[in-house]
Amino acid sequence: MGVEAHATNERVTGRRWTVRLDPVGRGRADVRVSCSRPACAAQVLPSAAAGRTSAIGHLKAHLRAGPAPRPSVQCACRAEECHTHIRPAGPRERPVPWRCGGAVVLAVITDREGRWWQVMECCSRCAAAHPTAKVVATAPAAEAPARSDGFRADAAAPTTPGGIAPLGGPVATTPTFSAAGPHFSHSAAATAGGTAVPQQASAPRSDHRTDPRSAPRSTRPPRRRPPRGRIAQRLVPHDLRPVALRDELTELGELFRAYQARTEPDLAMLADLHARKAEAFHAWAEATADTGLRLDARRAEQAAATARLQHLHRIGQAPDGEGPAVARLLTAPAQWNHARSVLAHVAENAPLPGAEARLLVVMVTLRTAQSGVGNLVGQDIKGLPLSDPEQLVGQLVESGWLGLSGTVEELIASRPENPTQITVPSLTPDDDDPGPFTFGRKLRPKLSGWAQRVVGEKKLRKGKTEAGVRLLALALATGSDGEGRLGPGGEGIGVDTLSSWCAVDPGDLPALVDRLTAADWLAEADVTGTLLTGKLTERVLPLGCPLT
Repeated sequence: MGVEAHATNERVTGRRWTVRLDPVGRGRADVRVSCSRPACAAQVLPSAAAGRTSAIGHLKAHLRAGPAPRPSVQCACRAEECHTHIRPAGPRERPVPWRCGGAVVLAVITDREGRWWQVMECCSRCAAAHPTAKVVATAPAAEAPARSDGFRADAAAPTTPGGIAPLGGPVATTPTFSAAGPHFSHSAAATAGGTAVPQQASAPRSDHRTDPRSAPRSTRPPRRRPPRGRIAQRLVPHDLRPVALRDELTELGELFRAYQARTEPDLAMLADLHARKAEAFHAWAEATADTGLRLDARRAEQAAATARLQHLHRIGQAPDGEGPAVARLLTAPAQWNHARSVLAHVAENAPLPGAEARLLVVMVTLRTAQSGVGNLVGQDIKGLPLSDPEQLVGQLVESGWLGLSGTVEELIASRPENPTQITVPSLTPDDDDPGPFTFGRKLRPKLSGWAQRVVGEKKLRKGKTEAGVRLLALALATGSDGEGRLGPGGEGIGVDTLSSWCAVDPGDLPALVDRLTAADWLAEADVTGTLLTGKLTERVLPLGCPLT
């Protein structure tokens, strides 16, 4: 007994080290890769993808260069009271103090998000207890005496390529590495290699054919577990109860993957899927007492509410208990952002000064935004509040910003049945420059129609408002929130920003605001030295592009 205890005390603890991926600082994209081995210095890489690649490569290098697992070491997780070290069945039985079961293996464990990788020298039972563990190599079994029934205690188990054993199954008996190194981040398929178990010398009994339970172990068909479902990067346990919950989680995972393969979104369907997921995850959390599942269930509830609200906004309906939703001319946040991008581009690249030139450039830009080519008729020009449209078009042509297929007089006289083709060279894409805008061909006429509706709004047109007022209407339509309040959070818009966009002096801005108030565009308007506050009236809210 004393010799045995002495031998146990001489056993060393298995090796253990960790490679981590941590952010360098809040709001920064670069990450730090560190290794717990003393000789490894930390690295800083520009992105999480590059850091993950470096961390995996660093760990693989350790695995290739390091020694094979030792058959006599103590489990590395024993010091942390690993739950797989099960207590003995009876009070007089003594467990082996340095191993819970199986051969010693070198296993790699990672978290779900891929932020750390840990290598442990432990027994195969401990490795199988971790759902993310991948066995890299197995220690050679010690020589064992033959049993009286013809079996060997150290009979080899089937191995996989590179010495990697499948999770939860038998492990390899020799630390064999492939030429490409251990692929610990991928599952390996089992092969038929390895040492076969010898058959018993005695003849099979006569009832083997009728009772498969009495057949020799080597002739029994392999027991296969049912396939496991997967949802939200989680595997559904095959033994999860009740069975209806397991089937619901498996079906939801398949439905989410089918939705991701759709070519067109369906927000109503997505909201229903998230609601079902929230209910199923709540039940899963109750069955397993897993806090992470409860958090996932809450996130699914929030996702369901967001998707349902987006769906109602798209179809012009209001959520339950709220007033009527605004049926906007431009319906999606992406369209609102594209409208703002066009106005910002014109403000930075207008070829001529003045409000009238700025307004004409906006309308022409929206006609040619996709390809740099479009059509205009005389009414498109004469419908704008321009004092001398023919002269202004001629100045744009002379500056080189605008090209016409005919003369300026022909453009002014053209009718819808015979439009004039125009080109804007700065908007024409080529191999080196795809152009300043990223929206598609179907969205361009929607944006152009929206701007035409704003600048040609009935009361603005009847009030014969000048170009500066129409430009201010465009700016406020894209600078208010969902309730029409001006500026982010209703805090107002800078006077200098508005005067620069409208191409007027800051001192002239109050007069433009008064014109919009008289045209029932603005309410509660107040111009201070630095800000314009107020809100759009309810009748023009459909023309707005809310700030998101």
